[in-house]
Amino acid sequence: MTVQPIRLFGDPVLRTKADPVVDFDKELRTLVKDLTDTLLDAGGAGLAAPQLGVGLRVFAFDVDDVVGHLVNPVLEFPDEEEQDGPEGCLSIPGVYVDTKRRLNVVAKGFNQYGDPVQIVGTGMMARCCQHEVDHLDGILFLDRLDPAARKQAMREIRQAPWYDPANPPTVKVSPHR
Repeated sequence: MTVQPIRLFGDPVLRTKADPVVDFDKELRTLVKDLTDTLLDAGGAGLAAPQLGVGLRVFAFDVDDVVGHLVNPVLEFPDEEEQDGPEGCLSIPGVYVDTKRRLNVVAKGFNQYGDPVQIVGTGMMARCCQHEVDHLDGILFLDRLDPAARKQAMREIRQAPWYDPANPPTVKVSPHR
C-alpha cells in the first residue's frame, strides 16, 4: 500500500491551480495508485493530487462502490438542477457543511494510460467530481459557502485539533457559479 499524508487546509498547494498531465507514464500510474490507496485508507469519496502535494490535474474517487480516477478532467452540466447537502473534505477533517452543487455532471478526461474516459454522474458522484475539480483549480468547498456558513465553518476549523494558528488559512470567494 502506498498511503501518503494528506495536506491540510492552510497548505499553499491547496490554493494553487494544478497543471495538466502531459506524460501518461509510470510516474502518473504511481500517482494514481497513491491517490487511490490514500483515499481508500482515509475513507473519503474523492482525493485530488494537490491534496498529496502534487500539482497535477488528477483525482481518484470511491463513490457507491465505484473506485476510479480521472486525469485532466473537464466538467459539463447537462441541466441546471442543483443539490444542497453536507460536504466535507479530507484536507479539512471533521468539518461538514451544506454546500450547493449541480445535481448532474458529465466528467470527461483520461485514465492513467491516456485512454478517454467519461463519467456520467448524479447526486454524490456529481458532487464528488465538482469538489475534486475545484481542488485542481485551487478552490475549496468553503469558498462556495455563503458568508454565514463560511464563518461557522471557520469557527469549527479554529477549534479542530489539526488547526495551526501559526499558519492561518485563507478563504476566497469562488470565481465559479
